[in-house]
Amino acid sequence: MSRKLFDYIAANKFIAILGAYFFLSVILNAYTAIDICIPCIWKTLFGVSCPGCGLTSAFINLIQLNFTEAFYCNWLIFVLIPIGGYYILRDLKLHLSNVH
Repeated sequence: MSRKLFDYIAANKFIAILGAYFFLSVILNAYTAIDICIPCIWKTLFGVSCPGCGLTSAFINLIQLNFTEAFYCNWLIFVLIPIGGYYILRDLKLHLSNVH
């Protein structure tokens, strides 16, 4: 099982690296207030918030169990996490069942 999981991560290494960076930067920000998160390029270039702006702050608030504040940062976090989790688990299940 662990070899199959390692193969899955190796096959999706860009997504795994990006996900690990995001997760570690959010944990670091949530517990130490050190911000190494990548800023929103859209907001940096045009000065207007995009639909994804506030998702990192919302995720930080979820980790700290501040659900109301997470909702005010960006309510899409409550849609994206279940859908993203479903697709990641479905893809992992398909990969693990197809590897012999």
